[in-house]
Amino acid sequence: MEDIEIARATKLKKISEIAKEVEINEEELEPYGRYKAKISLETLKRLENKKNGKLVLVTAINPTPLGEGKTTMAIGLADGLKKIGKKSVLALREPSLGPVFGIKGGATGGGHSQIAPMEDINLHFTGDIHAITSANNLLSAMIDNHIYYGNELGFDRVVWKRCVDLNDRQLRKVNTGLSEEKNVVPRMDGFDISVASEIMAIFCLATDMNDLKRRIGNIIVGYTKDNKPIRAKDLKAEGALTVLLKDALAPNLVQTLEHTPAIVHGGPFANIAHGCNSIIATKLALKLGDYVITEAGFGADLGAEKFLDIKCRKAEIKPDAVVCVATIKALKYHGGMPKEEIKNESIEALDKGFKNLLKHIDNIKNVYGLNVIVAINKYTHDTQKEIDFLRKKLEEHGVELSLVESWEKGGEGATDLAEKIVKLTERKSNFTYSYPLDISVKDKIKAIATKIYGAKDVEYSKESEEEIRKIEDLGYGNLPVCIAKTQYSLSDDAKNLECNEPFNIHVQDVILKTGAEFIVVITGKIMTMPGLPRIPAAENINLDEKGNIVGIF
Repeated sequence: MEDIEIARATKLKKISEIAKEVEINEEELEPYGRYKAKISLETLKRLENKKNGKLVLVTAINPTPLGEGKTTMAIGLADGLKKIGKKSVLALREPSLGPVFGIKGGATGGGHSQIAPMEDINLHFTGDIHAITSANNLLSAMIDNHIYYGNELGFDRVVWKRCVDLNDRQLRKVNTGLSEEKNVVPRMDGFDISVASEIMAIFCLATDMNDLKRRIGNIIVGYTKDNKPIRAKDLKAEGALTVLLKDALAPNLVQTLEHTPAIVHGGPFANIAHGCNSIIATKLALKLGDYVITEAGFGADLGAEKFLDIKCRKAEIKPDAVVCVATIKALKYHGGMPKEEIKNESIEALDKGFKNLLKHIDNIKNVYGLNVIVAINKYTHDTQKEIDFLRKKLEEHGVELSLVESWEKGGEGATDLAEKIVKLTERKSNFTYSYPLDISVKDKIKAIATKIYGAKDVEYSKESEEEIRKIEDLGYGNLPVCIAKTQYSLSDDAKNLECNEPFNIHVQDVILKTGAEFIVVITGKIMTMPGLPRIPAAENINLDEKGNIVGIF
């Protein structure tokens, strides 16, 4: 049975009923149909003095191309906590259309651990990402319009890109302004995917509407001949962009198939962006639930690092426990086992691949000082011998394992993890960041590369060296860094799965994001506009004879 069929067979509660369960007032809810709604920003103001619930971060090892079920695990855990009598709330990211029509498919969980209505959430939802795309491209239009009418601000170099929420490699570099009309200035431009845009980052890191507007105004969109930055507020653009994002900034309320409340808001990727849902959504969830389950994209080297070093720093929050998700097949894959053989039992490959899991555990425990549990997303081809081996290896390192079957059994398949999480959140932790803000940009990059990735050193292109110098000369060297890196390896080489040999991180470009208030560091061959695979998921998405959507997974 496909995920979409499981979701469609489940009777959902009206969204007003879900809102009542977490004490959201009727006037604070703006329904988008029967099963999804916006929550007024006034709700967070009303609850600002209420004690926060416990925050649980779900992260993972470096994934295989199809992912390891991190979102499914987060949903299963929230449902599992509900099963054992706890008041739980999910705080997740919104799916991008890029993966939905690309290789990974949707991002609403799987099997009996899904958020719903899954088709709506995976497609247009409440229009948030469309609003972000429109705001981004309005700014592009205002830049080129300003240049058309005389370029009073003196643009010599435009650094702001257009965006679209689809995987379209053809748009990575484009020539614009080729109409040969009088005053139209041709120039080289490019597109990012919407979830990698600075508007998305600002949207997720803003604390309220005023902060959103301030950050938008601070975006650097270009430079003059003498390298003076030109900002969005110099174009008087911040007001119009804020208007486009006004409704989107309110978090979205949906539910799991077991009717656990889920706040789904914001959606940056973690390999090319900062990988976390909005601060507003997480802070609201912490007021509404006793246990809040959130996730950060891809492996702990990307999503968790950015969640902890960027989001937690900005929001002044910290996790009470961390779940590191793994699958036995992925561990064997990282142990050098060919993809077509990973369903076969192999203790040798599992032992070799354990090194990847151990690195992530070590980072969470010893770099960040947090309590961690490993959750194994169980597959039918996992053998008892492999499970017992992994459990014993983890015990040797003082880490508990929980075998989770939420894909098949929903919350019932995650009650063991839920009970262990309740105990883990009661344990004391000593949270710290992987680097302080008052060191140089290069030292921050090196701290992440050596401590989190396990690299020997960092190598820089000539261009990236120059950009770092400019950033520090402009006075922005105290910002955190957001490293864009492949998700498949601890290194910046997607094919280097085992990382047996010493490796360096290779910095190709460095981009200042003054609205998001971080510095993007491009490494390896990473692109901020992905491409479709040879056989995209879009080929299998359709309407059946009854008009129902099929093929989303």
